[in-house]
Amino acid sequence: MESMKVTKLEHATLVLEKEGKTLILDPGFYTRPMDGYRDVVAIVITHNHDDHVHEDQIDRILKDNPETLILGTQEVVARLSPRKATAVHHGDFYEVGPFTAEFFGSMHIEIHRSIPLIQNCGVMINDTLFYPGDNYVTPDRKVKYLACPASAPWLKIGDVMDYIAEVKPDNCFPTHNIHLSEQGSQLNNGRIKQVVEEHDGRYVYLQPGDFLTIG
Repeated sequence: MESMKVTKLEHATLVLEKEGKTLILDPGFYTRPMDGYRDVVAIVITHNHDDHVHEDQIDRILKDNPETLILGTQEVVARLSPRKATAVHHGDFYEVGPFTAEFFGSMHIEIHRSIPLIQNCGVMINDTLFYPGDNYVTPDRKVKYLACPASAPWLKIGDVMDYIAEVKPDNCFPTHNIHLSEQGSQLNNGRIKQVVEEHDGRYVYLQPGDFLTIG
């Protein structure tokens, strides 16, 4: 079976490539303009915040890939109208090209009691890579690769450490981290690495543009 290439872009965007096809995860407004991507079979969006979905980015991708399947929460579908998108919910499973996408959870973590909660679905790609979006949702199976949020208005590093200790991924890399300075990244990465390795996992820090090849 052919391996999958996972490229981390700025903040929360991941680009997955397999068998000549591409899946793009959470193309938000902190990420470089998403021009020039071809053979994109799916765009997966975990929730309706600008750092995870932005109309300009979606239109750049659709320009070269008009038949791309867009999967997101009901709020994302409403936002992107009249573009065609499909609503996903906890337990949904899709197969598109060489990719599978299975969804977990339903709500974003509370930022503050004064800010309304929104929908959020974490996603497992090819039963190999799990990204929870803005939540600490735990899938119902072993996680081979965890894309772990490392910084956010809703995030406390102690909660991240507890989350990793619960998931016990075989491999882990940080994402959702544009808000961190170099020193902040070093601090949070160190805490994440500590817990990953305590549970015999492997930790790697990816800069924007870096990639992993995973089976």
